[in-house]
Amino acid sequence: MHFHAIGDRAVREALDAVAAARAANGVTPGRHHIAHLQVVHGDDIPRFRELGVTANMQALWAAHEPQMDELTIPFLGPGRSARQYPFGDLLRSGARLAAGSDWAVSSANPLWGIHVAVNRTLPPGAGDPAAQPLLPGQALSLGEALAAYTAGSAQVNNLDQAGAIEPGMLADLIVVDRDPFAGPSREIGITTVLLTYVGGECVYAAESA
Repeated sequence: MHFHAIGDRAVREALDAVAAARAANGVTPGRHHIAHLQVVHGDDIPRFRELGVTANMQALWAAHEPQMDELTIPFLGPGRSARQYPFGDLLRSGARLAAGSDWAVSSANPLWGIHVAVNRTLPPGAGDPAAQPLLPGQALSLGEALAAYTAGSAQVNNLDQAGAIEPGMLADLIVVDRDPFAGPSREIGITTVLLTYVGGECVYAAESA
């Protein structure tokens, strides 16, 4: 089951549904996941690991921008606002993370999502450069964010031959213009794709490649 849940009650009811199904049917091979996870109650964080439910994050939203600051935080209040997009807590609890974009609601660029997952601020040029990180304690490392956007997403979609560059895996990969581990994290979002391969065949090449 692929659930969409924004609020803490929606997340809890989705987890309750999986728990009820597990109790009735036993553990099945289904790779259940809950997407969005804007607000998660602290009591429900460990349930993802316990129930084998993947936390499917759309990291680009986890930053200060007008919708967050003007239309979300004032209505959520301080308590729930402090529980937004708890990617770090989910990972530390042992939950499996996957990641996506929710395009066309937000940008499909996974490098932007990875930038926000690591910095908890919008990429350069996409927001106020002076904005403070949103709940920086929930940030992921670059390696953790990349794993969510690659191996995590492949696993939850039953693509067991994708998500990693290893012998025997599908040669679905990209070549980027820089080593994002070598530069400052604030520059992750300006990384660009030079080449895209699907099944070992080059299907896209930037003019500068």
